[in-house]
Order: sequence, then C-alpha cells, then structure tokens
Amino acid sequence: MWKEFKKFAIQGNVLDLAVAVVIGAAFGKIVSSLVEHIIMPLAGILLGGYSFEKLELQMGDAVIKYGIFIQSIVDFFIISAAIFVFIKLINKVKFEKKEDEADVPKKPSEVELLSEIRDLLKAEKSNVQE
Repeated sequence: MWKEFKKFAIQGNVLDLAVAVVIGAAFGKIVSSLVEHIIMPLAGILLGGYSFEKLELQMGDAVIKYGIFIQSIVDFFIISAAIFVFIKLINKVKFEKKEDEADVPKKPSEVELLSEIRDLLKAEKSNVQE
C-alpha cells in the first residue's frame, strides 16, 4: 500500500494539483485586491461616495452588515469572470498549438517506404515481362 501511495504522490497529477492550488490562491488575492482597491472605490464614486461595506441594518443590538455581503458577491463575479477569461485564453493557445502540429505533414514510416519500393519493383517487373 505504501508503494502505491508513493507512486501516486510522486506522479505529475498530484504535483500539478499542488501547483494549481498555490497559483489559484495567488491569483485570487490579486483579483480580490483589484476589486477591493480599484473597482469598488470607483463604484463608490459613481454612487456618490458611498461604500457598499458601510451598508448595514440595525435591529436592536444586532447589526446586519449586508454591504459586506454585496461586496463578496461582486468579488465572486469578478473573480469568476477573470478565471473564465484566463482559462479561455489558455484553451485558445492550446488549440492553436494543436492546429500547428496538425499542419505538419506526417513523414512516411520505414515500413511504408519499403512497401512503396516493393510495389514499384513489382510494377516494373510486370511491365518488363509484357
């Protein structure tokens, strides 16, 4: 069982997943910073200097900060859109690369070349006999 686990853990899939998680976390921080420090202040200016984060509802002693919830929803949509565009670009690059590889003509194998030579020799031999 230990050998199987080592084989699984060392395979590229686990390492690729670990790298993806680290890069995803860093990407999430970048987009969150973009939303928090650039987009939302601009939205606040458009709303007359009012910030979503300050929106709250007082009910007795409880304070319901629904503005932070709105902020989180906006963050989610912007992060989702950014990841969508990023994946779309990666897929486009991969697709173009596959098209380039498909355009390269395939060289005949040795067996195919030998088969062609054999067929030509047979055809030549039959032409000589006639």
